[in-house]
Formats: sequence, C-alpha cells, structure tokens
Amino acid sequence: MKNHLITFVFLLFLSSHYAQQGTNSYQTKYVVILVIDGPRYSETYGDTSCRLSPILCDSLRYEGAFYEDFSNNGVTYTVPGHAAIATGVYQRISNSGTSLPKNPSLFQYYLKATGAKKNDAYIVASKGKLDVLANTEDKKWHDQFLAATYCGTNGSGIGYGKDENTFQKVTELVTSPNAPHVLLINLLAVDVYGHANNWEKYQESITACDAYASSLWSMIQANPLMKNQTTLFITNDHGRHLDGVKSGFVNHGDRCKGCRHISLLVLGPDTPKGLSIKKEGELIDISKTISTLLHFDMPTSKGRFLEEAFKP
Repeated sequence: MKNHLITFVFLLFLSSHYAQQGTNSYQTKYVVILVIDGPRYSETYGDTSCRLSPILCDSLRYEGAFYEDFSNNGVTYTVPGHAAIATGVYQRISNSGTSLPKNPSLFQYYLKATGAKKNDAYIVASKGKLDVLANTEDKKWHDQFLAATYCGTNGSGIGYGKDENTFQKVTELVTSPNAPHVLLINLLAVDVYGHANNWEKYQESITACDAYASSLWSMIQANPLMKNQTTLFITNDHGRHLDGVKSGFVNHGDRCKGCRHISLLVLGPDTPKGLSIKKEGELIDISKTISTLLHFDMPTSKGRFLEEAFKP
C-alpha cells in the first residue's frame, strides 16, 4: 500500500511538472518592438474611420491582440518612455540622451542569459539619443552585455536620422539569415512634425508609419527563420496633448490623458487573432512579457506578463 502511494504521488508530481512546462512553452523565438514615436491615440486607433492608419487600425489589428487600454504611466517623453520599455521600470531620466537608465535592460538580460553575440540584440532608432538604451548606470551591469546599436544620423549615435534610412537598416537586419532575436525600432517623424506644429506632415507621417509597420510584418513572414517564430509588439513611447490642453498636438510630457493613452498591438504565433483586450496594460509590461516568451529572467522589471494576449 505504501509503495502504491509513493508511486501515485510521484506520478502526480510528473503530471504537474509537465503541465507547468506546457504552459510555459511558446513558439516565439524572435521578438521585435516597433515604437512609433508620439502619435495621439485620437489620430490612430481612436479614429474609427482608420483614415490615417488603414492597415494597423483595420487589417493588421485583427491579425493579433489589441489593447484598448494601454498607457505610459511614467514620464511621457521619448527617452523615459523608451527606457520604460527596455528596462521595465519607470524613471526620471534626461530626455536629451545625456544619462543612462538606472536599471539593466532586456537586451542585457537576454545577452547574458543566452551567451549570444551583441548583434543578436539590436537597437535601431531614428533618434541618436536612444543609444543610451543599450547601457545602464547599474555598476554590476555597466558596459556589460551591450546590444548593437544603429541610432541617429547614419547610425552615429548623434542627431536625428531619417525614418527611411532607419528602415533601410531594419530591412537589412530582418531579411538577414542572422536576424537578431531581440530588436527594438524607433521611428521619429510623427513626433518631429508634431513639435514643428505641422499638422499636415504629422498626419502624413502617421500614414507612413502605418506602411512601415505593414512592410515590417511582411518581411518577418518572408524570412523562413522568423516566420511563425516572431512576436511583434507595435506601440508608442508617449502620446500628445489633446485639443484644448496646453498647446494641443504640438507637445507632450505631462500626466494628461492624451499624453498617457497610447496603443499596443501584438502579432505572433502565440497570440490568437482578433483579440480586443480591455484589461489594462502599460509600457513596463513589455519587458516582462519578452523575458517570459524567450525564457530568461528579468528580476528588476516591475511589469507583468501580458498573459491575456498569449496562448501556451
């Protein structure tokens, strides 16, 4: 009787163990984060006509999971917003790119956990100041496990480059047989033309980013290594003031709803199609979600795994 009981307990343990393993088994092997810098929600998914974003807000939206309530709950500027994505922690950090994030990034955790070369984690940004995302002030991680970067003018790490040049670099990486397993992309035109108070160009840039997002997803599907193994997160670093709030669409940076309410669309092999998720999500959740999908620990991230967007 005792032996039968021991056998039963052991089998129960095995059943539980493999069931748990199953819930943590995802097809995702590559992760791409596309950050469209600074559109207002009212000009993207908030416009039910999908006039400016006919692909993202209509066809692609129903190919994955869309968060109706997604926010930047930290500082609503470019560098702090991107740092929240990369580190899973909100912090007050210079928006000029003159200081490093206080916490290690998902790129550093990934490179350390896998032992991969730096080109397996890549930051490609139209804004040069975003090369700070590759490093941290944390003494245990500073100058360790640094991702490759191509940021700003000709990837120099300074100035503002053109989105078309940034996307050429993205194309080179995504169509390569050695595509990085972790890639973050920043496109700046929407934000730049907003600050320039150029309403026409601001709108045109939203539509241009819509096309870039579509091209990116098509290139991922055309790469036999990335197809059916890549999760794409399409989001923003911040929004902009609503009409009637301060300078309206021209600026951003406070806690108003226009600056905080952004978007997240998730596409990939582990994400059911046609999901519209009402549960709240936020920028710091992206890093924890990526670490879960790719099976590495990220203990400093304060975000949560966006489990409702994924099926094991």
